[in-house]
Amino acid sequence: MAEASGTPLGQKVAGLLDSPFIGMSPWIVFSLFVGPGRFEWAVVIALTISIALVVVSRLVKPGGSLKILEVSDVVFFAILAVIGALASPGTHRWLETYAGEVSNIALMAIAFGSMAVRKPFTLQYAREQVDPALWYSPAFLRTNYMITGVWGLAFLVAAIAGAFGDLVLHDPNNIWTGWIIQILAIVAALRFTAWYPEVVRARAHGGPRSLPLAGLLLPLAGLLVPIGIAVLISDGQLWWLGVALIVVGGGLTRRLKQQSDRGSARTAAAGPDGPG
Repeated sequence: MAEASGTPLGQKVAGLLDSPFIGMSPWIVFSLFVGPGRFEWAVVIALTISIALVVVSRLVKPGGSLKILEVSDVVFFAILAVIGALASPGTHRWLETYAGEVSNIALMAIAFGSMAVRKPFTLQYAREQVDPALWYSPAFLRTNYMITGVWGLAFLVAAIAGAFGDLVLHDPNNIWTGWIIQILAIVAALRFTAWYPEVVRARAHGGPRSLPLAGLLLPLAGLLVPIGIAVLISDGQLWWLGVALIVVGGGLTRRLKQQSDRGSARTAAAGPDGPG
């Protein structure tokens, strides 16, 4: 088992498992796909992913720690599977409608709860990527508090969006509240997870206290084009909004890409002792 982690494929898999996004993937998949008529298969897929993550993690990283999210994944979706199998028709309909919000609220509680007990859940992932000498440094801990807090806010936004679609619009399949807003929140948190440590490293090397926002916003701008296409396909009455999103997304992506490239060039020119 240990030998597998030393292969190129094993190293790539181990690198993926070091991301908290992987631990949250069963919840994200479930919250995005659950809905009327889709509860059972959404639970099965999420539980399958959860078990696979635990098994693969133990095979690729036999000495690694068992993550809070890995345990929560299996327990949460196993319980949902049992409840779904035994629930009355009324309870089953409630689960089909509100299980997405329940999962987002549960993730938000894990994020903010781990911060409240001074163990942000991203610490377990981050500590496997840095020197143990840095595990208790103020900058390292502060970075994980920030990242964990952003993930908590992302799931709060996703829960509110889903609840608005279900309770106000009475449309669980609404493309905005059920898909677009939730995906944007998750992508924003995912990008912040990669971007903010770069800010911290720049400060540690005497560079600027912040990095250009282009690197943070670029993935979000890039999503505007597919969102515009989705709007064109799903709602003919809002064709003008779809066209506007495609045009704005394309132009904004090019502009942010240019700014990001200039920032990268300046960092590279500064050398290893520069801001980067």
